[in-house]
Amino acid sequence: MLHLQNNILEMIARGETLEATTDHLCRQIEKLLPGVRCSVLRVDGNGLLHPLPGSSFANEYMALLEGLMIGPLVGSCGSAAYLGKAVAAKDIATDPRWVSFKEPVLALGLKACWSSPICDAAGAVLGTFALYFTEKRGPTPREAEVVASCTSLCAIALERHQRVIEGERGAYVDALTNLPNRASLDVALERLSFGQPSAWAVLIIDLDNLKTINDTFGHAAGDALLQAVSSRLAESLAPDRVFRMGGDEFVVILQRAGAPDGIESTARHILDTLAVPADCDGHMILAQATIGGAVLSAGDVDAKSVRQNADFALYHAKETSRGGFVLYSPGIGSAIKTRIEVIRDVDVALREGRIDAFYQPILRLDTRAIVGMEALCRLRKPDGEVVSAAAFHQATSDVSVASHLTERMMAIVAADARSWLDQGIPLQHVGINITSADFHSGTLYARLEAAFGRENVPLKHIILEVTESVYLGQRDPVVAREIKALRAHGLRVALDDFGTGFASLTHLLTVPVDIVKIDKSFIDRLVQGDPSLAIVEGLVGIARKLDIQVIAEGIENEAQAVLLAEIGCQLGQGYLFSQAVPRQIAKGLLKQFGRPPAEETRVANGIANPIDLIA
Repeated sequence: MLHLQNNILEMIARGETLEATTDHLCRQIEKLLPGVRCSVLRVDGNGLLHPLPGSSFANEYMALLEGLMIGPLVGSCGSAAYLGKAVAAKDIATDPRWVSFKEPVLALGLKACWSSPICDAAGAVLGTFALYFTEKRGPTPREAEVVASCTSLCAIALERHQRVIEGERGAYVDALTNLPNRASLDVALERLSFGQPSAWAVLIIDLDNLKTINDTFGHAAGDALLQAVSSRLAESLAPDRVFRMGGDEFVVILQRAGAPDGIESTARHILDTLAVPADCDGHMILAQATIGGAVLSAGDVDAKSVRQNADFALYHAKETSRGGFVLYSPGIGSAIKTRIEVIRDVDVALREGRIDAFYQPILRLDTRAIVGMEALCRLRKPDGEVVSAAAFHQATSDVSVASHLTERMMAIVAADARSWLDQGIPLQHVGINITSADFHSGTLYARLEAAFGRENVPLKHIILEVTESVYLGQRDPVVAREIKALRAHGLRVALDDFGTGFASLTHLLTVPVDIVKIDKSFIDRLVQGDPSLAIVEGLVGIARKLDIQVIAEGIENEAQAVLLAEIGCQLGQGYLFSQAVPRQIAKGLLKQFGRPPAEETRVANGIANPIDLIA
């Protein structure tokens, strides 16, 4: 044995390849231990097994081991690598670790296997060295001594090999955190076994406050937080593997015995691990995270579906349990799949230029002159069909898509407004709908200035329309602060769909707006004797005293228009006058029914309380 050790060390010193070294070692060991077969497997940085030359096993059998993901139920070698300790399967036929792998081995007449991990000086597993026996037994003392010597030699050879391929790590390792990256995860998921439901699970961890930390303390602090989180996750979840997807997202593959069943307790453990402030570039920062998870089920045909289910659970958690954990269930998946499909469709439409603006006129109810337009987003399908925003409203829950939709609408409206103004067409104002994401970006005013500045359209022609759900639906201080700042810049804000959500007249005192748009649900019931009439009449009177304009939405018949005018509501929009129309038709309507502000005031002379409407 001493002679063999010296030979192997000489080969390593001469720079012989890892394959040549293990081939010589295995062949000599099988001569030293007649009737025993041996194998050396390398474990790469992604946790995948790679057979090395040298054993007397047929190439067809060794190929079956190539690329297997280590785990507690992956034969003797996969288990030994995963657990970091020797695993003896004295009866392969009945050992639970061999359930998915035993048939090819038993066909070779082998009945037992003893595998030992090959570790570096720090204890990290580099590979495995295994002995296979034709009897149901464990290793003899002499065999144990031989394996101990072989694992030491293999560790030296594998460490040298690792140094040689160190330059290749960049493709599979995240540079900032030193965790396996997205490419590594893709490879690892492909190699997982699907033979046993609940054998493994996926957790996706999303840091909730990374952007805030970057904006508040700088990117150095944000990078330090990512490194701290990575270190804690890797240490607390070992031997299970943690991957960094980039940005603020991490993925964990759970394989420990009982881990999938205890996925909720594992998620709580992760949240507890992160709930300790970390020193990040001189700032004590607390990481905040939301987690979604999914367990391999009988219906899952590939790892991609489990990963996607975990994504669905995370998506749901962000909406309903931010800072907590949600486990995937089919009910979650169906709703979120629909939403994700809508987001994808809108994203494609944006890239292909199939988002457009239609315009619905806003009129004086006394003169029926058009005083403004509301720009309404429309999506043109590949077959030419045009669908309204209601069909893809769910897409605005995605911050990026919502922001790009607003950006596109700003550009379209600015170009149309410039064209109309250049042609001398009477244009008082155009309303643009604003999402929650736009307010939270902190750049809304700058984006408005840029979009309309490029077309040289003064912002006095723009009114920002905000739905009740955005206005105060979540009692969001950011939205309230931004509305006040926008009005301070001279922009006008309209509260859309008033009466359907959370807003009240009290909120108008703390977060004032310029216009209130009464929701169609009130107008639909607007007949003498209906409580809606009293509510609308009261609102019109109060708004007048607060110096707030009122627009009635969804007017569909003349009786509604007459009643509204009688109670003092002077502005309206709805199908009675026009539905939302393309820009060319909108231009024609403005030409025919539009009035400049000064002329509109003259027309209104003699009418009680004439006003220069909106403009």
